[in-house]
Amino acid sequence: MAMLLFLCAVVAPVAFAFPVAQTKYGLPRGLSQAYSSALAGRQDVDLDPYPFKPRLTFRPDGTFKITVFSDLHYGENPWDTWGPQQDANSTQLMNTVLEDEKPDYVVLNGDLITGENTFRQNSTTLIDEIVAPLNRLRIPFSSTHGNHDNEPNITHAEEIKREQLVAPLSYTRAAPAWADGEGYGPGTYWVPVYTRNTDRAPSLILWFFDSRGGFSEGANSTALPDWVDESVADWITLTVSHMNAAWGPAEQVARGSLVFVHIPPHAVQALQPGLNSTQDPGLNADLLGEGSTQATSDPANNGKDQPYWDAVNAQIKNLHGVISGHDHGNEWCKREPTKNVIFCFDKHSGYGGYSSAGWGHGVRNVVFRSPNPSVGPETWIRMQDGETHAHIIMDDSYN
Repeated sequence: MAMLLFLCAVVAPVAFAFPVAQTKYGLPRGLSQAYSSALAGRQDVDLDPYPFKPRLTFRPDGTFKITVFSDLHYGENPWDTWGPQQDANSTQLMNTVLEDEKPDYVVLNGDLITGENTFRQNSTTLIDEIVAPLNRLRIPFSSTHGNHDNEPNITHAEEIKREQLVAPLSYTRAAPAWADGEGYGPGTYWVPVYTRNTDRAPSLILWFFDSRGGFSEGANSTALPDWVDESVADWITLTVSHMNAAWGPAEQVARGSLVFVHIPPHAVQALQPGLNSTQDPGLNADLLGEGSTQATSDPANNGKDQPYWDAVNAQIKNLHGVISGHDHGNEWCKREPTKNVIFCFDKHSGYGGYSSAGWGHGVRNVVFRSPNPSVGPETWIRMQDGETHAHIIMDDSYN
């Protein structure tokens, strides 16, 4: 009976539709006995987590375009004219870019709101303003959340709830309770993309991870962990095992992946001294130091994102790369050698948040040129005025 109760506790919080029918692929080694038993008992769960939303598919020409807005920082200085004007400028940038680029999907990669500046009574309504251009143009999208989205006047969970309420084409959702970073990292989930609408299995998985950070809500606010919680490593292992059991291992069935997380993994901090501006193009104006990457705000926490980082790279196969925001003065890409994975910074999009002369505002575009993961996507920075730079191909030949 005790074991039965334990298994129910593991399975019951899983709010979204994980798998899975057993197939010839079976279960992977390395799962705990409890997870393996729980997995085997979930044979009646559909792998489609969005039964009431349109399926995301590649275009008929085999391409799929993602435009990434990062660090929009709505809600700064709402008590004067300067703050609302920055929000208006950010909305204009979104309208300009979306109408020009016509992406198939949009990612809002964290720090949507400057939560420490907003008023508690209406902070979530800023989400309405942020998603308005996406709603108007009917573009599907997902969000991650950053350290400024957890503040005394706002939380990640509140932003997710509001987004789901006001944006019909939001694919953002919440992690199961046991993998939500003690309530402050709920924005961990995945989104499937299919080659054709009628396909049984997706050819691309977009992964979204919640790096937490910031401060708890309320008057007695305290600093929160600024890394992806280690429980997410188990969630990744369990989720990938479901996918493999239902659809086949990614390496065998040609299923690709791309990861988005707001605060960069700590491992990328070691990359900056070796940047080559020709090989690793893009603005490099933000020196990475304390608080620039996960688990570095307090030296006592250094390395606490390692379980997550290990799981991402060990479990998620055909991984094209990892994309982060957070450090507004960086837009470069480089291969992280310990995991042999490409890392890219976003482009600071919002007029809120810190900036400096010459940095400008824009987005990162990612274009998958084929559903086949052997063909790496192309990525580059697009500025608000249409200028582009820092083009690379995210494949084995890079770096």
